[in-house]
Amino acid sequence: MRIWGNHRLTTFQIIALGFALMIMIGTLLLMLPLSSRQGTGTGFSDCLFTATSAVCVTGLVVRDTVTHWSPFGQAVILFLIQIGGMGVVTAALSLSFVSGRKIGLMQRSLLQEAISAPQVGGIVRLTRFIILTTLGFELVGAIALMPAFIPEFGWGKGIWYAVFHSISAFCNAGFDLMGVHGEFSSMTAYAGNALVNIVVVLLITIGGIGFLVWNDVKEHGLRLKRYRLQSKIVLSTSAAMILIPFLWLMFAEKSGAPAGERVLTSLFQSVTLRTAGFNTMDLNGISGGGHALMILWMLIGGSPGSTAGGMKTTTAAVLLLSALAVFRRKEQVTCFGRRIGEDAVRNAAAILMMYFLMFFAGGVIISKAEGMPLITCLFETASAIGTVGLSLGITAQVGGLSRLVLVALMFMGRVGGLTLIYAAQSVRRGTHSTLPLEKVTVG
Repeated sequence: MRIWGNHRLTTFQIIALGFALMIMIGTLLLMLPLSSRQGTGTGFSDCLFTATSAVCVTGLVVRDTVTHWSPFGQAVILFLIQIGGMGVVTAALSLSFVSGRKIGLMQRSLLQEAISAPQVGGIVRLTRFIILTTLGFELVGAIALMPAFIPEFGWGKGIWYAVFHSISAFCNAGFDLMGVHGEFSSMTAYAGNALVNIVVVLLITIGGIGFLVWNDVKEHGLRLKRYRLQSKIVLSTSAAMILIPFLWLMFAEKSGAPAGERVLTSLFQSVTLRTAGFNTMDLNGISGGGHALMILWMLIGGSPGSTAGGMKTTTAAVLLLSALAVFRRKEQVTCFGRRIGEDAVRNAAAILMMYFLMFFAGGVIISKAEGMPLITCLFETASAIGTVGLSLGITAQVGGLSRLVLVALMFMGRVGGLTLIYAAQSVRRGTHSTLPLEKVTVG
């Protein structure tokens, strides 16, 4: 794709610019007087933050979604969530499928990068599967939530609430309309509602596992041995990442709630750490150890090719497997009887360093600018770069500089750190020379 002269945009640049363009369109729509309940319009800073949070499926908000935004504004936010969840490129090229236009090699390559597919072959079929799967699960989720919301809000409002929260949950966005029970209250009013908890947990999990895994499930059913290595790593890592915080929240955190409600809230919160952003418990009442665990889990996030953000479960798994290989003095990193390439290990290490530096630097900047405790600010920046949306209640209080930091972290977390770096670079220049090798002692 050319933009001027002989300059050709790379796939990474197209992906980054696509997200940026959608954020600006969302910002302008939210600034319209029609988008706010007061009918007077909303400032650029608030709209930019909200649009970024929606497109990057984060869920951090500076304005309560139901009390500030009108039905039109809520619809704009939901549209941005849907586009951001599927991916801007995937959503844009889906129009070509509907119109019957032929998908060229350039578009196929772009789709491969956008959905983290292993190869270009079969990419059109996989993209159709992603679109149909997304819409199907969201429809089923909305129908399942209607019995909980229609009796409370009536038919029209109940259906809208069911649709909104189904899409928000599947896309791991964390936006909610539960400000009717108290501003910024999230899903706390439904802490003991088994139906709402189970449906939302399933939607978050399904959306966060990744479409490549569900494609394996479609093709191979329960024959796990036939799954590709990535699917096996995603499933095993995801299970561990749900179980560990569940046990911590269930037994290590004090709660006066009945046992049944504690099971629901612990499970709900352990799943929502996977970049979903809803909460059914008071996060400020959790211990320091619980906050530290949450920060780590938010940084890891969901899985590649999913609606979730963060470093990704595969990144954490590859780093752990690499460390185990070093401890065992093995030259190769292996898993499930397969060898993991050195490029994957290098990329995982680079992503870890990049996310940690950005998350920590952002926390320090916000702490200094706002005069707030560092751990509180680190929780906020981990939530932003992991596109989670959980907060200890400081999002609406921070100033302009801190908002810009959070906007940048949300954008990086959704688009991907390596994608942004590759987008900022020109085409990689190959070299045929090899420098002399010299050993360096580490550890």
